[in-house]
Amino acid sequence: MAQKSSLSNRPLEIRWHGRGGQGAITAAKIIAQAAYLKGYKGVTAAPSFGAERRGAPVSASTRISTEPVLVVSQVENPEIVVVLDHTLLKYPDVTHGLGKNGWLIVNSPLSPRELGLKGEFNIATADATKVCQDLELIVAGLVIVNTAILGALVRATKIVDLPTLEKIIRERFSRSTVDINLAAINKTYEITKTGR
Repeated sequence: MAQKSSLSNRPLEIRWHGRGGQGAITAAKIIAQAAYLKGYKGVTAAPSFGAERRGAPVSASTRISTEPVLVVSQVENPEIVVVLDHTLLKYPDVTHGLGKNGWLIVNSPLSPRELGLKGEFNIATADATKVCQDLELIVAGLVIVNTAILGALVRATKIVDLPTLEKIIRERFSRSTVDINLAAINKTYEITKTGR
């Protein structure tokens, strides 16, 4: 999916689903920045706010294009859906609109087949939570998986590469947290499983 031919026709659209405090909105912005650094002229990242409290479901959107992007509304027909908390899969709107041959990236200890999801999309899973627990990537008692899941996204879709992602992480994060976040990305990249 790295060189998606439809990028010349319309933006590649990514929808993110997480819980408040997990960093879904930050992850959406990081991928937009990485795509811009890779040479895409049009990138946007937009949050969707509902109940703004820790643990409540939240979503965000990223659009990536070879041309400027003029749309900032929420993504309804994504090519990629990233789920930071696998318990959100019980809500039908999480996979709603995900098209044939799209990608569903899920933070889960289960394999793609074990998720038991119906659809004509590809699935990638990685236990980003365990990776972050092992690395002690925890803030105020909450395991922060947003950077780790980027490793699974890159492994499955190749929309950006790890060196580009590393540059963005080094720009956005403090010197004391860069290494742990890069380790989370790389470890999750290595353990990602793909299937249908």
